[in-house]
Amino acid sequence: MLRYILLISYVVILIIPTDNFQAYTEERKKYERTGDVIWEGYTNEKVVAITFDDGPNTIYTPLILDTLNKFEAKATFFVVGSQAKKHPQIIQRQFLEGHEIGNHTFSHDLSMKSLKAELDKTAKIISEITGNSPTLFRPVGGKYNRKIVDISKREGYTLALWSWDQDTGDWRQPGVDKIVNHVITNISPGDIILFHDSGGNRRQTVEALSKILDFLKKNNYQCITVSEMIERTS
Repeated sequence: MLRYILLISYVVILIIPTDNFQAYTEERKKYERTGDVIWEGYTNEKVVAITFDDGPNTIYTPLILDTLNKFEAKATFFVVGSQAKKHPQIIQRQFLEGHEIGNHTFSHDLSMKSLKAELDKTAKIISEITGNSPTLFRPVGGKYNRKIVDISKREGYTLALWSWDQDTGDWRQPGVDKIVNHVITNISPGDIILFHDSGGNRRQTVEALSKILDFLKKNNYQCITVSEMIERTS
């Protein structure tokens, strides 16, 4: 009987037969060698990159920023352009507090039919608010293929995913303890951790984040941006 390995993202469930897992891993290695895609950093330093998708949100993003500030932690926010346009003051706060802002399309479009236009619209909004253009792109649901990677690269982005064992699943609202335990039991240097700050009720995310950051601080981990992770491990 075939055994399966499950990789779960925001809306995409990728089921890979173990017979094909080696090929999937080789594809990842190829993208990592070229620097076109990053899943995690390869380092012995106790650093991790915490990331948030789908925001900004007027309720949860400010609470997350307050929590990050309390623990002197930096994060990367992959923002949806339509949301950034509505809430420029939150984007500005993220930028001024030293966090990184990445591109997560304009309309949270899963089809990727107009990816260049989606990227361009969001980049323009971020640039107008912060004066800086984003250099990281996270596709919706972590969905990618050669075409998506090529467009991302051509537009000047590194496609940023997350560590295979650090999808918190917070969007399902599994409970604060489950979110916390998932992160801390799998933690290792170089991890890129996936959270969401919008797209639904994110109170569990906010509460879990505080406990996770407390654990990381007590265990001498530093929270850095994804771009800094790339710089430290390139």
